[in-house]
Amino acid sequence: MSELLRVRRLTRTFGDLVAVDKLSFVVPPGEIWGFIGPNGAGKTTTMRILATLDVPDKGNAWVGGVSIQEDPATVRRRIGFMSDQFAPYANLTVHEYLDFFARASGLRGKQRADTIRQVAGFCHLEEFARRPADGLSKGMGQRLHLAKTLLHDPDLLILDEPASGLDPRARIEFRELIRALADAGKAVFISSHILAELSETCDGVVVIERGKLVVSGSIAEVAQHAGHRPRVHVELAGAVEPAARWFLGRPECGDLAEHDTSVTFDFDGDKTALAELLGQATAAGLRIAEFRTLEADLEQIFMRTTSGRLH
Repeated sequence: MSELLRVRRLTRTFGDLVAVDKLSFVVPPGEIWGFIGPNGAGKTTTMRILATLDVPDKGNAWVGGVSIQEDPATVRRRIGFMSDQFAPYANLTVHEYLDFFARASGLRGKQRADTIRQVAGFCHLEEFARRPADGLSKGMGQRLHLAKTLLHDPDLLILDEPASGLDPRARIEFRELIRALADAGKAVFISSHILAELSETCDGVVVIERGKLVVSGSIAEVAQHAGHRPRVHVELAGAVEPAARWFLGRPECGDLAEHDTSVTFDFDGDKTALAELLGQATAAGLRIAEFRTLEADLEQIFMRTTSGRLH
C-alpha cells in the first residue's frame, strides 16, 4: 500500500471562518510525517476530523481505503488519536487506567492482560503500574497517553503536540518510541511546534497556513520547493583559510561560513556534481577529514514557505 492516509479537499468552516480550506495530502505507511503551520492554521481541527471527532463540511479522508464519512466506526478501529491534553481519571492506577481503555476497546480475558503487559512494556511503564495515573510526571504521563492510544493496535497514529512540555530526555525517549512504531509499519502523523525535533524524526511533512496546504512531501521535496539548496559540511585536517578560498572560487558554492576546523556552504548541484567537487578538492591538495551534506532545516523551510498570517 503506497498510502495509508489520503485526505482530499477537506473543508471545515465555523461561521465565516474557514478553518480548513480544501486540504489534500497523503501519508504512507511505515513513515513519520510532521504537520506544521502557525498557530491557528487549522492543524488541530484537521486532526480532530481525521480522528472522527468532528465532521467536515466538504471533502473526505480515507484510512486504509475506508472513508471517515461513510464508515467512521471502522476508521476508529484503525487509528489511534493522542490529543494535546492528557487528563487521566482520578483514583486510578496506571494499570487500572490501561485496563479501563483495553476493556473499552473490546479486549477480553487473556488477550486484554497480554496487550496491557506488551503496551506497558513498550512504553516503559511496568514499574509504574501501581502508581496513581494522575500523579505521574509530564514525561511519564505522555508515555501513558501513548500506551492508551496503542491498546487496539492502530495502523495510523494521529499525535497532536505529543512532545509539548517534555524535558530533553523525555523528548528523546518519546521520539525513539515513535520511530519504533513507524519501523513496525505504522503511519505516524504528528504535529509539533518543536521543528528541530521534527527535523530529526520525520520522513515527510505537510505545511499548512490559514487552513490551506502550502506544500507536502518528503523532507527533500519540501526543501526543494522552498528553494533550499543542499548545505555541505567539510571537516578539514589542514588549514581552514586556504580551503575556504578554494571553495569560494567554485561557482556552485555559495554562502560559505568558516569555523575552527571546518567550512560549510550552500551547493548548487546534484549528487554527481557533489562527488566531482570532492574529487577536485582532494586533487587540489585539500586535507579533508569529513565531507557530507546537512539535512534540510525545517525551521528554515517553515519560514520560507509561510508568511505568518492568521485568519
